[in-house]
Amino acid sequence: MTEYTKKRPPAANPFKILLVEDEESTARMIHYYLSQEQFDLLHKDNGVGLLDTLDGFQPDVIILDIMLPGIDGLQLCRQIRGRSTVPILMLTARSLDIDKVTALEIGADDYLTKPFSPTELVARVKAMVRRTYQFNQSNGQSPVEEFIGSGRVKIHLSRHLATLDGQPLTLTPLEYKLLATLVQHPGWAYSRDHLLEKVWGYEEGVGAETVTVHVGNLRKKLGVDGESLIRTVRGIGYAYQEAEWDGD
Repeated sequence: MTEYTKKRPPAANPFKILLVEDEESTARMIHYYLSQEQFDLLHKDNGVGLLDTLDGFQPDVIILDIMLPGIDGLQLCRQIRGRSTVPILMLTARSLDIDKVTALEIGADDYLTKPFSPTELVARVKAMVRRTYQFNQSNGQSPVEEFIGSGRVKIHLSRHLATLDGQPLTLTPLEYKLLATLVQHPGWAYSRDHLLEKVWGYEEGVGAETVTVHVGNLRKKLGVDGESLIRTVRGIGYAYQEAEWDGD
């Protein structure tokens, strides 16, 4: 999978948002509010040719509706994640938790359930943009501390890279920040609300399942020992457990 490593554009260039939404009224509303924030928005009302559009437009964030004609948003999300780590915000009119969890499990960073507040959507998009460019930004100078983690998992700060047993992990910007947050303080139990604020950048909780599912995705990428490396602290949340590697 090609990692999403766009560099921050010059100040004169707006950030790019790709909106895939078939409801005209919703699309108009989103376009209005994001345009007020100087985002450059490209709208598609279906998923036909979406991957080609992704390659050509190179968005900073994708807003993707689940209910689309033809190929639905969940299938599109899977396709996007097969080739890019661009942040994805799913929109859904469904109230079933299983749909939300499925979206997160297949790689969406977050979701909003319709009807939603336009200001909340803008806040989510801004948080995604900040997280992505914190992940990609480099001033050409190595930090004082080159990496964090002394066991099997290491976070190479100057390269914005996470490794397991010396091998690079393919992570989205959100997954990288989540792992780095946990690894930075081994044994420290983080509550889900704390992680939502620190990693997602939200002041208010958006649902415990968001953190739970992303931790599950991260454990899968850490392999068979994922659950022992990121352990569940009953009644609190999650903690990274240092584990030494016997390899070279």
